[in-house]
Amino acid sequence: MKIVIAGAGAVGTHLSKLLSTENHNCVLIDDEEERLEGMSSNYDIMTICDSPTSIKVLKEAGVDTADLFVGVTRHESNNITACMLAHALGAKKTVARIDSYEYLKPQNIDIFKGLGIDSLVYPEVLAAQDIIEGLKLSWVRQRWDVHDGALVLLGIKLRDTCKILNRPIRDLCGPDDPYHIVVLKRGGETLIPGGLDTLQSGDLAYFMTTREYIPFIRAIVGKEHYEDVHNIFIMGAGKTSIRAALAMPENMNVKIIESSLERCERVNHWVSRDNVMVIHGDGRDLSLLKEEGVKHTQAFVALTGNAETNILACLAAKKLGVRKTVAMVENLDYVSMAESLDIGTIINKKTVAASHIFQMMMKADVRSMRSLMLADSDVAEFVATEGSKVTKAVVKNLGLPSGIAIGGLVRDGKGILVNGNTQIQVGDSVIVFCHKHHLEKAEKYFKKSLLW
Repeated sequence: MKIVIAGAGAVGTHLSKLLSTENHNCVLIDDEEERLEGMSSNYDIMTICDSPTSIKVLKEAGVDTADLFVGVTRHESNNITACMLAHALGAKKTVARIDSYEYLKPQNIDIFKGLGIDSLVYPEVLAAQDIIEGLKLSWVRQRWDVHDGALVLLGIKLRDTCKILNRPIRDLCGPDDPYHIVVLKRGGETLIPGGLDTLQSGDLAYFMTTREYIPFIRAIVGKEHYEDVHNIFIMGAGKTSIRAALAMPENMNVKIIESSLERCERVNHWVSRDNVMVIHGDGRDLSLLKEEGVKHTQAFVALTGNAETNILACLAAKKLGVRKTVAMVENLDYVSMAESLDIGTIINKKTVAASHIFQMMMKADVRSMRSLMLADSDVAEFVATEGSKVTKAVVKNLGLPSGIAIGGLVRDGKGILVNGNTQIQVGDSVIVFCHKHHLEKAEKYFKKSLLW
């Protein structure tokens, strides 16, 4: 596929690097030379230093033959303009990064489609949604609901209190058991577990189950002593914090701690909710946290623009007894360090946005995607189509490549856990796990094919 990306910021460069490893024809445009330095020499990417809203430049980039055009510059207006021009010049699909929440309202989607923009991405909103989903269960690192909870993915850090340690997975996840363990992160290694593998203390395990069995999962992993989240501290009053505060359930009380007095006043104006309070101060100040009642807080969320600050703040909160911590870590080099310090949930806006954009590149029907950043994997919801390979045999006879596993499916609105004898049918929504981001290998099983 040919992909043209306008904007060599965090999202654009991350997406370019990801695409270069998948052997795509990728062109990256930015009007600042320093942002492009090293991209063409270190990755299989063509770079153009010029304005992405120039028709001449877009023609030079070859948007007339582009399968996908992505506008992710720092300026929303430039992204919208570039996408409109790319569409007019022949790009098959376009996606624009935006900063206006109003544009995401359902009644406005058709306006942008009429302008030739197929999808809008607001990374801070996507990140806020992930944060809120994770806070709903204090004892999980990551949560993803498929079809309103018909299937649920739970990423859980296992401790010595887990009741299913050191037993073969084949004895835990039989055809009649209400969960499957689909991915394991152990130390620096990710495993798609087999029947003889066992769970060990310290593992990050991803469970596929259905909503009604969430309490059962909580019991067997020994997390019943975790309090549900009712009181939350958020450090930093950036866009992600504001979107999270505005969307927070009413049964959760939020205190936003911000070091800039001017921004505190602005946030007070933007976020007018009874369950949200804005405090001027430093979220790393232990005396301030104690004064504001951190001992009665179940979750601490650090969302400043500095990864080191967020990590240190979470460590301070844990020292004061907060069990659930969430850190925004935009520098991917710090992710493994944050994990080794047992920070908890790690949020990275560019991987969240990249997953949303990557979904648009799939030729198969992909309804949704999530990045399992800590496990160096992706999980996607594919829809089985007429004539696709995945419908031609039971799962154990499909010959799925190494690093790819099917965790479950949704049929007629009901979640079903998959085993080797499961026959996938046309129309099923199938949850597929891909280690090292090999989504395109999985995609081949869901595209219509006349040959088997």
